[in-house]
Amino acid sequence: MPMIPGMEGAGQDFALLKGLPGHLIAPNLTPDRETGAGNWSDDALARAIREGVSHDGRALFPLMPYIDFRHLSDEDLASIVVYLRSLLPVKNPLAASQIDFPDKYLIRSVPQPLEEPVDPPDTSTPAKRGEYLVEVAACEACHTPQARSHAMPGMDFAGGVILEGPWGRMASANITPDASGIVYYDEALFIQAMRTGWVRARRLNQIMPWKAFAAMTDEDLNAVFAYLKTLKPVRHRVDNTAAPTPCKLCKASHGLGAENSPAH
Repeated sequence: MPMIPGMEGAGQDFALLKGLPGHLIAPNLTPDRETGAGNWSDDALARAIREGVSHDGRALFPLMPYIDFRHLSDEDLASIVVYLRSLLPVKNPLAASQIDFPDKYLIRSVPQPLEEPVDPPDTSTPAKRGEYLVEVAACEACHTPQARSHAMPGMDFAGGVILEGPWGRMASANITPDASGIVYYDEALFIQAMRTGWVRARRLNQIMPWKAFAAMTDEDLNAVFAYLKTLKPVRHRVDNTAAPTPCKLCKASHGLGAENSPAH
C-alpha cells in the first residue's frame, strides 16, 4: 500500500490484509515518547528486530520478519536502530495487536534468543552479497509457498503465494531461473523492474515493494540478481492474468495452476 508522506515509521493497521489470524497492527516506531518508541531502549528495539520479542515482552507475530532479520549483522542492526532514532516523531496512537486463539499461544515458541554476536556476512562474491540481501529483505516470505508455516520442500522462490488485500488477489511470481520463472531476465531488466515497477510493458502489482527496493544501489541490485541466478530452477507456472485453478505443486489456486504437475 502506498506510503503516506510524513508518516514514515508511524505504524500501520493490517485490518485490510486478508487471511491473518486476528487484527494485527505494526506499532509506531518513530521517536515520539507518547505513542511511539521514544521511551524504548536501543536493546529493546534490537531484540524486537532480530529476536521477535516486543519491548513489553510479548512474542511478535511473524508477519514481522524477525526470523529473516535474525541474520542481520551486529553492525547492520546498529545502523537500523540509529536510523529509527533519526525519524521525525509522529504522534500516532495505535492499539495493540489482537491475535486469535490458538495462534496467540503458538507464536510464543517462535522467538529464539541470540546468544552470540552476529558477524558481518560473507560478501566476497556478488552472489554471496546478494544472498545476504535477499535473506534480510525477507524475499522468501512472499516467493516461497508454505505449508503449516514452513517452506515447502523443493519450492524455494517458485512463487504461488496468495496475497490478498486492497491490491486485489495476487499470486507471487516464480523468480527462479526456470523457463516458467525469470530465466529471460538480464541485469538491465531486473534493475528496471526494481527501479520502476515495470517488466517491459507489464506493470508489477503494488504489493511487490519495488518502491522500497528502488533506492538500492546498482551494485546491490546486481548482487541480488547474481544470487537469484544461482537458485535451483523450479518449473512452476504462475500467471495472474489467467483464471485461478488448483495447483498440485503449491496447493494454492492461481492462474495456470492446473498446468503444474509434480511429475514434471
